[in-house]
Amino acid sequence: MIGQAKGILTARHGIDADAAFHLLRRTSQDLNVKLADIAATLIRNHTTPAPAEGE
Repeated sequence: MIGQAKGILTARHGIDADAAFHLLRRTSQDLNVKLADIAATLIRNHTTPAPAEGE
């Protein structure tokens, strides 16, 4: 789950995997929520944008 969440963040924010993990870890610490729970929430709430018209 954490790897998938890192992938979402790298695509969404244009950051590398290390920065994505740091963001997840920092959010976990700031909110006092387990890292796996942060990752699961990100995955659950992730939506893929619809393709542009004509694609």
